[in-house]
Amino acid sequence: MTVEGSQPERPKPQGFILFVVGLGLILVALAAFLAIPQAKAEVAQVSSSVSLQPKSVNYPAPDVQLTDLDGKPVALTDYLGQVVLYNAWATWCPPCKEEMPTLNAYYLDHKQEGFVVVAIEDGEPVEEVRQYAIDNNLAFPVWPDPKWVATVTFKTDVLPTSFVIDRSGQVLLTWSGPISRATLEKYVTPIIRR
Repeated sequence: MTVEGSQPERPKPQGFILFVVGLGLILVALAAFLAIPQAKAEVAQVSSSVSLQPKSVNYPAPDVQLTDLDGKPVALTDYLGQVVLYNAWATWCPPCKEEMPTLNAYYLDHKQEGFVVVAIEDGEPVEEVRQYAIDNNLAFPVWPDPKWVATVTFKTDVLPTSFVIDRSGQVLLTWSGPISRATLEKYVTPIIRR
């Protein structure tokens, strides 16, 4: 019933309003979730711009055991007698991608001296990691780590993070963020040439 001159009452679209509010909350949550990897990568970039001087440490390298891109078992101890640069990285991480060509070139120049880069990818599916390695012509070993075994074992909380392990299995250097060729030559080459 309507009073003369007034509009008839329309049913309020409460269901529609709740749907719109719910959809909005889902989109906000999705945007926040998608921003987490980007925020983590940006932290590495900020920290790398502050100081890229590697930190000297001295402790036994944990024996991380994974499988390579072909599904074969591999371990860091497979490289005892060589100098290993373990690089924790991810396919989605901008600073990780930034340093890959530098690491690849450095590896190619020093591999005959008993040096190896072992790039352990942090959490992505094997096929995605394999395709990234192929697309970027990575010459060094690339190991997928979909369950974050190396990340937890080495207590890595920023990507990229690298560790230099000497021929006897001691971790001597570590840093977070992309590194330059000049810094690699200054800090890592003397360890290789000992």
